[in-house]
Amino acid sequence: MGTRKIGIASDHAGYEMKEFLTGYLESKGYEVYDFGAPSAESFDYPDSAHPLACAVEKGELPMGIALCGSGNGISMTLNKHQGIRAALCWTPELAELARKHNDANICSLPARFIDNTQAMAIVDAYLGAEFEGGRHQRRIDKIPFTGAC
Repeated sequence: MGTRKIGIASDHAGYEMKEFLTGYLESKGYEVYDFGAPSAESFDYPDSAHPLACAVEKGELPMGIALCGSGNGISMTLNKHQGIRAALCWTPELAELARKHNDANICSLPARFIDNTQAMAIVDAYLGAEFEGGRHQRRIDKIPFTGAC
């Protein structure tokens, strides 16, 4: 099997967990592309979220992991990109369903509300699941808004 690639991004609140997960993913054979934060000093989540989203949207990376304090801000930013389906996951079950039913290409984590053990379980569930297609694809096809308000 070839090298598996994944992107990772955070703000300052997710920095330590990002660093931990980077090592964890590398130990599992992933080539990890780190989009920041560069330290635990104040860092705005859009500054790492947009580059990660662009890399996934362009097909440079197949998927990503994103972290901020609550997971909400970074998810909102990621989902501004038409080709991104970022799912906020705080349990392994949610992460598995995000892949199986929503074909989530970025898993967002609430770094201030989970610990490293929970983060590993969530990431493992996310990476271990595959999109089921079928009726779920029909729903995903309806996500991009093309109408008028």
